[in-house]
Amino acid sequence: MGFGNNKYFDHETIRKIIIIFGRLFNDLTIERVDNQGVRQQTIQVPIAYGPREKFLARLNTDPDLNRDVAIQLPRMGFEITGMTYSPERAKQSSQRNVTNSTTDPQKLLSQYVGVPYDIEMSLSIMVKNANDGAQIVQQILPFFTPDWTISANMIPEMGFKTDIPIVLVST
Repeated sequence: MGFGNNKYFDHETIRKIIIIFGRLFNDLTIERVDNQGVRQQTIQVPIAYGPREKFLARLNTDPDLNRDVAIQLPRMGFEITGMTYSPERAKQSSQRNVTNSTTDPQKLLSQYVGVPYDIEMSLSIMVKNANDGAQIVQQILPFFTPDWTISANMIPEMGFKTDIPIVLVST
């Protein structure tokens, strides 16, 4: 019996984790001021999923960003850098989650408990000047002591909320 012989399922949990992570940093802005400290410009910092090498390669081919393209600085990018099995959070593999069906009260829904993995992600911040980078970092760090926990309904059919701690490992 191979993996392909099992009943198909896809709850898009990895996709949902990526979206949750990206939304954490989605609304960051920086301000540029003149020599008198008067705000001249407020810039929303765009964020995209993708390896930073892709953005760096684009910058290397046109360091002055003179061509009309879809990249601007400052910007942030993030990517999955690893997945590690987490045995300390593992539950007995025969254990099942059970709940009532939302469409048919006479029906029960069940699934085996999930397999716990830690998903490592990297956030890259690309800026033209140090002040832009400092403003971005200063808006992020205060929320991680050292983690930020989000509650999410990862499998809506089951209705179970999952607390997802996002841990800042290093800067």
